[in-house]
Amino acid sequence: MADGGEGDPTGPLPGSVPGADPAPAPMDVVVRLSESLPDGLVVADSGARLVFANTRATQVLGVDLAARLGRPLAEALPLRDIEGNAWWEVTDPWHTLHTVRGHREKLLWTEDGTEVLLTSRYVRDEPRGPVRRVLASVRDASARQRAEQDHAALISTVAHELRSPLTSVKGFSSTLLRRWDRFSDDQKRFMLETIEADADRLTRLITELLDVSRIDAGRLDVRAQPVDLVLAAQRHVERLQSVEEYSGRELEVADADELPEVWADPDRLSQILGNLLENGLRHGAGTVRVNVATAAETTSDGRPMVAIEVTDEGDGVAEAHLPLVFNRFWHGGNRRGSTGLGLYVVRGLVEAHGGTIGVDRAPSGGARFRFTLPSGAPEHLA
Repeated sequence: MADGGEGDPTGPLPGSVPGADPAPAPMDVVVRLSESLPDGLVVADSGARLVFANTRATQVLGVDLAARLGRPLAEALPLRDIEGNAWWEVTDPWHTLHTVRGHREKLLWTEDGTEVLLTSRYVRDEPRGPVRRVLASVRDASARQRAEQDHAALISTVAHELRSPLTSVKGFSSTLLRRWDRFSDDQKRFMLETIEADADRLTRLITELLDVSRIDAGRLDVRAQPVDLVLAAQRHVERLQSVEEYSGRELEVADADELPEVWADPDRLSQILGNLLENGLRHGAGTVRVNVATAAETTSDGRPMVAIEVTDEGDGVAEAHLPLVFNRFWHGGNRRGSTGLGLYVVRGLVEAHGGTIGVDRAPSGGARFRFTLPSGAPEHLA
C-alpha cells in the first residue's frame, strides 16, 4: 500500500493534478461523499494550487473549477471581501501564524458578483507544521440574503405600523396635559378613548412581533389545559359585538352536540380566534360564523380532532392568493392598518398545538378559515 496504488490511503486524490500532496484517507470514498454534500468543497495543496472541487462547488460559484485544477487558488478561485480585497491574499493560509486553524464563515464575492459564504480549515501534519491542505466549504448566500431581507422588511413594517399609534398617543396626551381646561368632557373622553385604542393596537403589534420571533426560533411555549372551544368562541363574539367599529355586523356560533375534550393554551387559543374573527369582520362582509365540530381527520395515534371554521359572506380570497395567506406580510391588497403578521402568527400557534390550518372559499362565497386541534391531553400528561 506504499506505492500509492488503488485503495492506498496515501494515494493521490482521484481527478486531482499529478504531483499534488498525498491524501490522508482513501480518496475515492471521500470523493463519493463530497458529491453528496449540500455545500461545495474546494481543496488546495501546500503549494496553494487548486487540486479538487466537487460538483456542488462548481454550481455555487458558477465557474468550471474542474478546468482550473492545478492553477494557483487565488487565480482559479478569485474571491473578494466587502472592502474589495483579494481574499486569498488577505488570509494567505500558507504563511499565517501556526495557531490559525482556519476561518469562520465569511461573506465573499466572486468575479461576477455572486455572493457566497466560505468557511475554511487549514490542515497541518503537526501542530506547528506548515499547512498541507486548505479545505474550503462554499455555500450559496441567497438563503441568508432572503433571511436578511425578511428581517429588514419586518423591521420596516413594524416601525411604520408603530409610528402611527405612537404619534396619536403622544399628540393627544400632550394636548390634554397642556390644554385640559379648554376641552369639554365629551372631547376629553374622545381623546382618552383614542389613546386607549391606540395603546391596545401597540400592545397587539408588540405581541405579534414577539410571537414571530418565538415561532422563527422554535421557542413558542404552549401551556395546555382543558378548554371549552364553544364557550371561548362565544366570549369573543360577545366582546366584538360590543365594539363600535363592528356595530351592525352579525356574528354567530354553531357547534355539534358532543365534542371530544380538547387541551389548548387558553391565551393562545384566544389569539387564534380573535385574529380570525376580526379578519372576517374587517375584510369580509355579511355574517361571520364560527362552527365547531368533530373533524374527519385523526391524529397519527388515532385520536379524534376538532375542527373550527370561521367564515364570512364577503368576496373571499382570490384563488391566486390562497397559497400566500399565511405568509409574512400578506395583506391581500388591502393593508387597513395591518402588519400582515397576524395570520402568520395564527398558523404558528395552531401548529404549536399539533393542529393544521387552511383557507378556501366558503359556501356563502366568502373566505373560510379552518383549523384543527387534537383532542385529549398532551402526551406528557396522558
